[in-house]
Amino acid sequence: MKLHDNSIIIIGAGFAGLAAGIYGRMNGYNTRIFEMHNKPGGLCTSWKRNGYTFDGCIHWLVGSNPQSGLNHIWNETGIAQGREFVYPEEYVRFEGADGRTVVLHANVDTLEKHLLELSPRDEKTIREFADGIRMCLSFDFPSPTDTFGVKMKKQLSTALSFIKNKRKFDRWGKMTGKAFADSFTDPLLRDAFMEIWIPEFSILFMLFTFAYLHQKNAGYPIGGSKPMSEALGNRYRELGGELYYNSRVSRILTSDGRATGIRLENGTEHMAGRIISAADGYSTLFSMLDEKYVDAQTREPYEKWPVFHPILIVSMGVNRKFDDVPVTVSGFSFALKEPVMIAEKLRSRLPVHIYNQDPTLAPEGKTMLNVMLDTDYEYWKKLGDDTAAYKRKKAEIGETVVSLLEQRFPGITPLVEVIDVATPLTLERYTGNWKGSFEGWLITPDNAGVLMKPMRQTLPSLRNFYMCGQWVEPGGGLPTSIMSGRRLVKAICREDGIPFRTA
Repeated sequence: MKLHDNSIIIIGAGFAGLAAGIYGRMNGYNTRIFEMHNKPGGLCTSWKRNGYTFDGCIHWLVGSNPQSGLNHIWNETGIAQGREFVYPEEYVRFEGADGRTVVLHANVDTLEKHLLELSPRDEKTIREFADGIRMCLSFDFPSPTDTFGVKMKKQLSTALSFIKNKRKFDRWGKMTGKAFADSFTDPLLRDAFMEIWIPEFSILFMLFTFAYLHQKNAGYPIGGSKPMSEALGNRYRELGGELYYNSRVSRILTSDGRATGIRLENGTEHMAGRIISAADGYSTLFSMLDEKYVDAQTREPYEKWPVFHPILIVSMGVNRKFDDVPVTVSGFSFALKEPVMIAEKLRSRLPVHIYNQDPTLAPEGKTMLNVMLDTDYEYWKKLGDDTAAYKRKKAEIGETVVSLLEQRFPGITPLVEVIDVATPLTLERYTGNWKGSFEGWLITPDNAGVLMKPMRQTLPSLRNFYMCGQWVEPGGGLPTSIMSGRRLVKAICREDGIPFRTA
């Protein structure tokens, strides 16, 4: 194969890989994407079972508001066009054993009022939380479509807000979800905030999440994950990009300190002037590259940083509507009559997400719902060594969850038409993600400093090689993945001395 200087091979057709391909094509690069799965989107995916669509990703999409500075990336990549968003008034509900319910409203004023009514003695913490959300409302990314004046106004507003609130930002950034939950005196509020946020995760990101919800800038896209991933793949192909499915890369080829091509599992080799891995970071560095180019800085996260907890997803199709259940962004949680062992953990509550905001995911008059639980990768890895035991455990968990739902929805068992259980091994099998993590690095007070300086997308000792995606963008998420691919192509254009284009 003739090697062209502007040829790029991209490993992985998730959001980051497709974004790199889209922006690469916009800037005249000859791009080819090789994907291990048979469809685009990577982690942003859904699957069909007996007429139901089970979604393993999207709850909300930051940048859904056309006035948002992030909205341009969804327009550039073909996702925003024709997309219908809904904006639930509630983020999540936490039903207590004492009969009270904590409702995390999307509107910050309604949220503050509700929490104060629930626990007047926690007024100081509640008002600080609400003020923290309001502090984040002034932050917005400038958009390329903004006029010079609007862009300057956004940048100035963000800079002034950061300067004014620097101490608060530092405080919130260093506070974990657990530390914040522990600051409540009311046990119901304490338990609620402990459940809805990852205990080690910086609470600052919760403030931004609620700021986006308040601004109606984090909508749920009707149709869920798959239509967005398909739109991204279609946009890439419309621009002339080549996309090869069922093409797992086993090796990144190198010569004289530069990346030259890839070798697929079937033994075929493909050469290009540049190689971009938008695949799993650990597999890329320690398998595809045989750990030959990993310096101390690149190795540190894989040895020291925590990853987002793997999840267990129990999805089911139910032959009934749930019009009596409020529409929420992330569902609700209810207390069990007594703790129950599910997988490796004793659970005292069950979080349930009823997708009654999206009629496209189930046949008429029926509903899709799922239960997402954090779980231990090593537990499933060991269990997976025995295929029969692994399948039995999945079936057992499905039956257990249905029986527990009877506590909240008496009579639901005979209405359950299909059950699907996805484990960290399921995610690993389809996306290759290290330890079954769905969003890469978990931002904690110990490593939050990396956000002030983007992680590098290159390896010092390997020329013509690049990385993009959640393993070089702490915090993960769909907007971050798109921006990672965009940032990389912009850097490549700079290397080649050409102007970066987005059309």
